Amino acid sequence: MTTINVPTREEVNATNQAIFDNLKKSLGMVPNLFATFAHSKTALATYLALQNAKSSVSGKAREVINLVVSQVNECEYCLAAHTMLGKMNGLTDEQIIEIRHGHAGFDPKLDALARLAKRITQSRGHVDQALVEAFFAAGWTKENLVDAIVIIGDKTVSNYLHSTTKIPVDFPAAPKLD
Repeated sequence: MTTINVPTREEVNATNQAIFDNLKKSLGMVPNLFATFAHSKTALATYLALQNAKSSVSGKAREVINLVVSQVNECEYCLAAHTMLGKMNGLTDEQIIEIRHGHAGFDPKLDALARLAKRITQSRGHVDQALVEAFFAAGWTKENLVDAIVIIGDKTVSNYLHSTTKIPVDFPAAPKLD
């Protein structure tokens, strides 16, 4: 059986070494999942460009999508990382649990986003038009819809990488749901 390791700086190409150095400088570490992307000469830079691209959906709303998608895809790595990031973006522990269940009763706009993101992820994009209309009725725009779908894609990529490789989680574990 082939085991996928978390590559060290010495095991990756020069481009990825430079990215590792920048991550270490900005985050204080190279998260294991990002390091795992570096098994490819280009995937880490490509993924970070997608993740860091400008978006009309940011901050707390972006973390709603990240948490919902990671829960649907059962990605313990991304749930751990985005529980921490959700808190950094002002979400409480209770709100994070609610979001992971696919709704956000504490905020109607985030609730519409959470419900739509959950259904898009579950149905691989085949959603009931009523959910899309509820999203717009909550105050979201067509631009927000497109950007939310890009974020769902971004998170799905990282969820799938972790689910396939099973590399160690290097963030505090997210609480289990009831």
